[in-house]
Formats: sequence, C-alpha cells, structure tokens
Amino acid sequence: MADISHAELLLPTSFVDSDADAVREFVSLALRDAPDQSAKTKAIRLFDAVRDRIKYDPFHLGVTPDDYRASRIAQRASNYCVPKAILLTAALRAAGIPAAVGFADVRNHLNSPKLADLMGTDLFIYHGYVALWLDGKMFKVTPAFNTELCERFGVKQLIFDGMSDALFHEFDAKNQRHMEYVNDRGWFADPPIDALLEDMRKTYPKLWQLGTEQAGAANWAFAPEK
Repeated sequence: MADISHAELLLPTSFVDSDADAVREFVSLALRDAPDQSAKTKAIRLFDAVRDRIKYDPFHLGVTPDDYRASRIAQRASNYCVPKAILLTAALRAAGIPAAVGFADVRNHLNSPKLADLMGTDLFIYHGYVALWLDGKMFKVTPAFNTELCERFGVKQLIFDGMSDALFHEFDAKNQRHMEYVNDRGWFADPPIDALLEDMRKTYPKLWQLGTEQAGAANWAFAPEK
C-alpha cells in the first residue's frame, strides 16, 4: 500500500473502472449543477450521492467478480458496503481525486436477527471503506448506510465534511454500542475480489447460498434514472 503513488490512484483499474461511461454519467449527475467546484466539495457531493442514491442492502451478496465492477454497481438500485465503496472510489478518480478501496473487519452490535442468522456471526469481514486524499491529507469514509435507513433504525447518519473521517459510529443515536472496528486490512488501488469472494463463501455459507440463488433475480434491480 505504501508504494502506491497518488498518480496510480487516479487511474482506472479492472474493478475501479473510472473511465467507464456508467461511472462518468454517475459523476456528471452528482455534480451536474456545479461542475467547477473544489476537490473538497466534489468529494463531499460524490460521497452523498453514493450513500443515498444506492440503498444499503446486505441481503444481496454479489457472488461473481463482475458484481464488483464500478460500472455495473453504478446501475444498481441497492447494494452492500463493498460495491458502494468501489463505486465511490471510481467516482472520485473520475473527478480527479486520488482514492483507493479499503477493507476492515467490523463487529455489528446491532445486527438484525435475520442477518445474524444468515451470517452466523456479528463479525463483518471485508467491510468496504474508501481512502481518499484532499490537499495531500488522507481521509477514510464509508458511504454504506443511506440516510433513510439511518433514520429508520436510529443510527447516526454518516456525514463527510471534507475535514475528518466518516467511518461507522461506535454508538447509535440511543448511545448503544453499534459498530466496532476489529481489524483494518488496508487499502488497494484495485480490490482483491477473488480473495474476498473466497473468504465470503467460506465465512458466510448461508448468505453465500442466498446470493447464489438470487443472482439474476428480478429484485436485483437496476437503479432508475434521475
């Protein structure tokens, strides 16, 4: 990770395909009324766009590498943290902001019974976040939980202000334990999707089976145009 230059973190890669039409259209839509904004403002607006335009859904686990390509993710109505982090990374690069895909293992103390049953644990491996650089300073942000979801479940909304990190809160709105970061796996110019998929398959067999059954289903819908 330390050997990766900012110049490399502006280039398209296999999964962070920031030069793809679907990614550039996503960026154009997010910045359409103010194309000449500062890098900080663009980063904030792109964070907000990925957070809220693509709803958080942990029950549809992508089981093929193509599910983790930014150009494909940009056209989905919902997704979970890893694809959303990949899309934000691609969108930032398309806007000229160095960015990388990061992973951490986190423990969710407020996991729903349904998801806990499917996962068999409250430990989320490979939680996706984004490392980005503004004026030479690195920030870590996660656009996973959309605002509507946060309001519905009493979770504090994640807001990126361009001056500090925007990672999962340790406590929820009622001061109950929420997310605990257990292990930071680091960040990558292009995410190690093959390793991620293999570890997901081994760690969450029931959730993996559900994702396999849902692959290609009608409710894995494309995002409506806005």
